[in-house]
Amino acid sequence: MPTQCIPDIARPVLIVPGLFNSPAGHWQSHWQILRPTAGRVEQLDWDQPRLGDWSAALAEAVRASPGALLVAHSLGCSLVAHLSAVSGGRGIGGALLVAPADPNPVGPAGRLLQGFAPMPRQRLPFPATVIASRTDPFVGFERAEAFAAGWGARLVDLGDSGHINVASGHGPWVEGLDHLAELDARVARTAPALTHA
Repeated sequence: MPTQCIPDIARPVLIVPGLFNSPAGHWQSHWQILRPTAGRVEQLDWDQPRLGDWSAALAEAVRASPGALLVAHSLGCSLVAHLSAVSGGRGIGGALLVAPADPNPVGPAGRLLQGFAPMPRQRLPFPATVIASRTDPFVGFERAEAFAAGWGARLVDLGDSGHINVASGHGPWVEGLDHLAELDARVARTAPALTHA
């Protein structure tokens, strides 16, 4: 993608992948290449997620990048909600929550995500946008709507877009960067400007 197409984002960006991490072709990986200063939250075990371990890794990343915009996908969205519930959202500037997987153990993702259930539903203390698909195999659209409403987040209906990943044709997903830029602008209107030493 040409450099001029990359929206200007004022705040640091943290990529928060879900289960199994995001492969090279995934839009999260593309965005990280486009923004070399963006960090990625690394987990010790991407295949067997443990809420305590994953939350600690995200909390440490947020401490290292205060005011960051979190760009979460799938189980990463649940992780952001859980950390916010216990930390009060301290240090988080805003969150782009894409295709939030339903951690309900009887839901489509099954028992692998059960340690993340129930999904926290309290209002997030920072601006957030939920981007959901009507054909996501890992969350029904009505559930995604309910998550967004509970979190006080802006909801974007992406229609027939699967899990908004490589398999659904969302490789670089350039259009998603516009949603990140919109979120950054909203954060700027509601939070003090970052100061750099």
